[in-house]
Amino acid sequence: MSKKWLKVDLHIHTREDPKDNITYNAFELIARAASLGFDAIAITNHNRITLNSELKDEASKLNLILIPGTEVNCEGRHVLVLNPPFNPSQRKLTWFDLEAMRTDDSLIIAPHPYFPGFKSLFQLLDKYNHLFDAIEFSAFYNNFFNPNIKAIEASQKYSKPLIASSDAHNLWQLGTSFTLVEAERSGKDIIQAIKKNRIKICSRPLQLMTMARIMTNFILADKFKLPLHI
Repeated sequence: MSKKWLKVDLHIHTREDPKDNITYNAFELIARAASLGFDAIAITNHNRITLNSELKDEASKLNLILIPGTEVNCEGRHVLVLNPPFNPSQRKLTWFDLEAMRTDDSLIIAPHPYFPGFKSLFQLLDKYNHLFDAIEFSAFYNNFFNPNIKAIEASQKYSKPLIASSDAHNLWQLGTSFTLVEAERSGKDIIQAIKKNRIKICSRPLQLMTMARIMTNFILADKFKLPLHI
């Protein structure tokens, strides 16, 4: 098989997420991703792997690769784990557990490491940088507020690939930030290509009103437990 530039997004949430109130389900996400020309996505609900035979079949019909993943809570901080060797939802994770999940076939990403919030890594990315395969270029930024500047610096400092993803909680967010990966059409080869930094990030700054819209959604979901649909 020949390598091609594949359009991927490895940080997306759906209604099946046990933490956030989201209006669209995994099947609707698959349809939307396929319509936008994505080659591969990862559904990364909080502390849960959302993947089954029905979702795989639906994705296959639309020529879309589903990479198993989850956004885990590791000692109070969020970490993205793609293709984990065991189900991380079955235990309370520590940094030692995260190290045990580092295999040739898995991918561990530092998501939105400097996004203002209690779940972001901040200085812990420095302390545990050896556990991460890549650092996320967050979709949440504009020309005046850009926490990705520190993410870029960390990527360069620790020689880690920088990948862009949407962290979508609304279908309209899909496509705002994504990564092109030079790989064969398989989840395993995509992961290996990212580790080898055969990637290009594609992202654009958000309008201020769009950022306000996203933050309003988060407040509604976290404080009032209302569905994310604005």
